[in-house]
Amino acid sequence: MIDLHTHTTASDGRCSPDVLASRAAAAGVTVLGVTDHDTVAGCAATEVACASLGLAFVPGIEITAVAGDVDVHVLGYFIDVQAPVLAEFLAVQRQRRIGRIHQLVERLAALGMPLDLDALVAPAMTNSTKSIGRPVVARALVAAGYVPSVKDAFDQWLTPGRPAFVPRLAAPPPEVFARIHEAGGLASMAHPGLTRRDEDIPSYVDAGLDALEVFHAEHTPAMRSRYFAMAEHLGVAMTGGSDFHGDAAHGAEPGAASVPLEYFEAFRKKLGN
Repeated sequence: MIDLHTHTTASDGRCSPDVLASRAAAAGVTVLGVTDHDTVAGCAATEVACASLGLAFVPGIEITAVAGDVDVHVLGYFIDVQAPVLAEFLAVQRQRRIGRIHQLVERLAALGMPLDLDALVAPAMTNSTKSIGRPVVARALVAAGYVPSVKDAFDQWLTPGRPAFVPRLAAPPPEVFARIHEAGGLASMAHPGLTRRDEDIPSYVDAGLDALEVFHAEHTPAMRSRYFAMAEHLGVAMTGGSDFHGDAAHGAEPGAASVPLEYFEAFRKKLGN
């Protein structure tokens, strides 16, 4: 199995790199990609853990872009995790994330749900490579007894149209594609069936998008068929993965979605284009 979409504690995953690799190996994964949000801090340790377990490792990242008022998640693969241009770009992205947490906590306090802001941002303040986002707020809402689950926190308060939602400030998709390419990588649009920006995908391809995440744990068979056909029509590669986070809000286990070997090889060959 080839799972190219997983997360560690470097961003909003609940498993450390070694635990992630162990769970992936136990599930039968043979090629593992780590794609933490706006950070590559989990890649080195995961690569070491994969090597000890006989897994092939693909260094990756998931960068959140914004198109209008919609988040577009862009996966970067085979990147040079030491690339200075990427490091500078991601540092800005992570600072914007911290600012958003401040705004979310302010809104929740005004709604009668105070949280300990310092505790929420402390991991990112003490480790500048740590990436934080709405899940830390959602988990804090659960811990404080304001909501019964992370899903309820998002559904009631933290998604677009809900009272505490704060729009994200981030780079547009073409800029994200460019930063990934400058780091020697390939760019894939994450879970297009969940983003629902199909009308924009051709323009993203024109701007440098290399692939679509066709095989995703939350894609229905109809979605998979749709994006398979779209990828073929647009002449882009196909990626996929479980989007494993290790928590109940992201129920998929490692290997829950896998890229067939022939499509993984076709994707990797794009590095030579």
